[in-house]
Formats: sequence, C-alpha cells, structure tokens
Amino acid sequence: MKRDDRELTAWLRRTGSLEVVRALATLLPGAAVVLNDGEGRVLLWSPEAERLFGWTAEDVVGQLAPTGVLCDDEERVMRPFGARVSVLRKDGSAVRIQHWARRFGEDGAVHVFSLDAPRETTTESGSDVMEFHGILTRDPGMKRALEVVRNVAETEATVLVRGESGTGKELVARAVHLESGRRDGPFVAVNCAAFTPTLLESELFGHVKGAFTGATQPRKGIFAQADGGTLFLDEIAELDLDLQSKLLRVLQERTFVPVGGTTPVHVDVRIVAATHRALREEVRAGRFREDLMYRLRVVPIFLPPLRDRPADVELLLFRFLEQLGSRGPRRVTRVSPEALRALLAHRWPGNVRELVNVVEYALAVGRGAEMSVDDLPPEFRERAVATPEPAPAPGLRPSSAEEADRVRTALDEAGGDLTAAAQRLGVSRATFWRMRKRAGI
Repeated sequence: MKRDDRELTAWLRRTGSLEVVRALATLLPGAAVVLNDGEGRVLLWSPEAERLFGWTAEDVVGQLAPTGVLCDDEERVMRPFGARVSVLRKDGSAVRIQHWARRFGEDGAVHVFSLDAPRETTTESGSDVMEFHGILTRDPGMKRALEVVRNVAETEATVLVRGESGTGKELVARAVHLESGRRDGPFVAVNCAAFTPTLLESELFGHVKGAFTGATQPRKGIFAQADGGTLFLDEIAELDLDLQSKLLRVLQERTFVPVGGTTPVHVDVRIVAATHRALREEVRAGRFREDLMYRLRVVPIFLPPLRDRPADVELLLFRFLEQLGSRGPRRVTRVSPEALRALLAHRWPGNVRELVNVVEYALAVGRGAEMSVDDLPPEFRERAVATPEPAPAPGLRPSSAEEADRVRTALDEAGGDLTAAAQRLGVSRATFWRMRKRAGI
C-alpha cells in the first residue's frame, strides 16, 4: 500500500468512513447519490435522491432499489457511464436524468444522478455544440429548430414536425413534452402508418365490450392513456380521411366516443404530429383535410436531413462510437482519414438512424481501436475505391426537382417570407434566392 493510501486509510478510520461518505453525498450540488450492495439493496439514499425520485431514505434503505432507478431491467445490467434515461418517480411521473455509476466487483456500486437538462457545451476546438434532450448538433439550422422547440414547449400550441425518416422527429416531440408544463404527465407515441384504419381507430379511441368480433373486454385508447400529457402522432399524413374527421373533432371539442360506444369521453391532451410529407401537397391531392392541416400545423418545425448537416456527421459519429462501444467488447477511439472521407461523402438517405446502423456494423465486424474503411458496409467500401465525389454544400441537393420541392415547402411553411424560408433551410437569403432562381419559382 502506498504511503498516501495508508495516510488516507488512517484518516478515514479516525473520522469515520460512513460520515465521510454521507458528507460527500450532500456536498454534490444538484446531484443524487445512491449506494447499493452486491444484492442490489440500497445502503445510502441521499437527500437529493429523495427529492429527485420521490422515495424517502426510510422507504428504500435496506430494500431493493425501486424498479428502473439503478438499471433498465430486472437483471440489473449497469447502464453505460453517463447514460441519459427517463425514470419513473414514486408518484408515477417521469423524470429525465443522467446516470453515472461505478461498480466495485461483487460488492455493489456507487451511483450519481442529475437532471438531464438541455444545455449548450463547447468542444475543445471551440465550436459550439448544442445538446438538447438527447439531440446533439452544431448545425445552425438545427439549432434554430431546437430554439423553436424550446419556445413553443412553454405554450399549448399544436406542433407539426416535418422531416425525413430518421431525422429525430420523435426525439423532438419528446423534447416538446419534457420542456412543457405537461412533463409530469404521460408521453404516448403512435405510428399512424403501422395500423389499418379500423385498428387505428380502436387504438386511438378505444372500444367498448362487444364493439366488434373479439372485443370481449373494453379497451382504453391512446387518447385516454395520454390524458394530461402529450400524444405524438407520427406519420400523420398516412391517416385515413374518415379518421382525419374524427381527429379534427377531438382537437376542436376535446372529446371522443370509443368505438361502439355512445358516451363522449373528455380528454386534456396536447398533440404533436409528424410527417415526412408536405401536407399542402397532400391537401392539393385530396388525401388530407385542409381544416385538419391548419389545426395541426399551428407551429411547423422543419428538421434538416443529415446530408444538409455535414458538421454533425463527425460529431454524431464519435458520440455513437462512444455510446455503442461502451456496451460491447470493442472500443474505437479514432477513425481513419479514408473512413471519415467515405462517411462525409455519403448522402445518408436514412439520416441519423442510418448512421447509428453503420456504427453498429463497424463495431461488430472490425477489430482494434481504429475504425478503418474496411469496417464500413460494402457500399462505403465500393465508393472509397473510386474517386469520391465532393460533399454537397449545406442546403443543396443534386436533384433540381428535389431542390425545387424543398424551396416550395419552405416558402409554404414560411408564408412566403423569403428570410424565414431561407432560415428553415439553414442557408443565407442570397443562397435561397439563387435556389429559387434555379428552380424557376
């Protein structure tokens, strides 16, 4: 044992190790501290843990920790260091936390928790990075969208999130909920494209016993489950026209009738909807009700695709390498220049979700601390053999038809305001003017 360790051990014996641990637990401002033994029983539950989770020390000390506080499953698998998760408090409400833990072999672990508040950080290179409820970006256009999210969350306005698949629409919807006064209520998400119209009606509004064949018990619908909270309707453009009229009635009257029922049910629900389609185009095509569109897009938020956020590709790459690497045997600390060039030149049709899949693939097939181009999926390796095409400038697309569609959509959403439309695309007014000219708009 080193001399410093011997002196520290002697000091701890004199002062009492228990008192030192308790003092440290109360000296960490805004942080909850929990200690558990090897069986998962709580040994220490700090005053801040009482405030954060709702259980008192008397409730939990000597018992197994409340479900979901220290880990995500019954097998007590430790979360990744610094994990951001949502935890249910004693009263059933949810709280978003960041969790750091250190295990001491089979003898237990020390856990430190803090509220996962949105924040802006500065990287070592000095460039501003914004992290907001799990959304990480340094892209100016994305930052502006998140500022709108933060502001609109304080109101009860209905929000429509526009963006391609994989851009993070559900994360934005959760951020609206967590930043709002409804944060202690439920957040319920449903994908409108995942059900047939008949099933979706029952899913949304519930049904009474005997409403249809097989309805042997009454069922509480998603609207009722989300009462007092936020309901996220993903892929809203896929909603059947008949269901659109029923949804409009709920938005107007705050009531609905379960399938097969006769008694109206009152609900207090905030709607956040999302789609990858332009609703104005859907209205013109006769596939979407114009009155419902205006009800849903009180505050439209456009999420730029990853190909228009080149600065975020490298940023998110290293974040996912860190997060996913902590769960498996391989830890990647650097990326070869060839691999990084291939990733930056990619068009990312699947956006952030595709990037996550690429990182998972690379960690699984490769070995060593460096990620090389050979670790990437075949389409990246094939591109790397040929001369890579230069990455397109932010806000531009190679297809003039696609660019024209983006310009029209931005103008529609901005009500014809050129400056606001340019901001939605994350480009300057001059660049937007040139884009309009090329598109002939």
